[in-house]
Amino acid sequence: MIKNISLGIKAYFGAFSFISKLKLWKYFAIPMIISFVTAIFIGVLAYGLSDNIGKFISKIWIWDWGKTSFTAFGNIIGGLIVIVIGLILFKHIIMALSAPFMSPVSEKIEAYLTGHLPHSHRDTSFSEQLWRGIRINSRNLAMELLFTIPILLLKLIPVVNIFSTALLLLVQAYYAGFGNMDYTLERHFKYHESLKFVRKHKGAAIGNGIVFILFLLIPVLGVILVLPLSVTAATKQTVDLIQTQHKTSVINER
Repeated sequence: MIKNISLGIKAYFGAFSFISKLKLWKYFAIPMIISFVTAIFIGVLAYGLSDNIGKFISKIWIWDWGKTSFTAFGNIIGGLIVIVIGLILFKHIIMALSAPFMSPVSEKIEAYLTGHLPHSHRDTSFSEQLWRGIRINSRNLAMELLFTIPILLLKLIPVVNIFSTALLLLVQAYYAGFGNMDYTLERHFKYHESLKFVRKHKGAAIGNGIVFILFLLIPVLGVILVLPLSVTAATKQTVDLIQTQHKTSVINER
């Protein structure tokens, strides 16, 4: 898995020039706008909720001694919760809404890499791509929250909270990479087949998602460029994984 994580990260190398070479930037215009508007909405919402969550956490401490320290700690935890949940919501919202625009881009990249003409696999419509994006990302959102909430609770335990940070990054990265890979997978596999494929190649998803998450830490520019670069990188590696799997299947059939 570590090898695939490394390959998922390396797939980003040259992604910028690759997009320029294939003249794909114009296809990313609407997804970039979706990312920017969603980021502003999530940011405003997070700013308004952080203090309320911090105050709610501070009420857990009913004693007078140490009240000030626990309140400050509660505000930090509250801010962390808002940031994490905000990142989760952001990535799944933009991935779902951008699906009809990202899938054709992924298709063009695959056609260039393989030499096959577009629509040589499953031909899906705009509405089908949007529905698939919503379905995949709604499922991933629910699963990610299911794993994330217990991990955030571990933040309250000294020492353990150090390891929970790494675990939290891996969970966030996996589902981010999952969404990016599915823009390619939707042409090759049905819903449940895609789930099995990503589970089998979870390292590739994590590698792609790690860079995705790190991009979001770059003010403004990261939010705008995260989808074009991450989808390009994910497509390149996913196509390679599909071809490798196909070759293996052919050899096993002989």
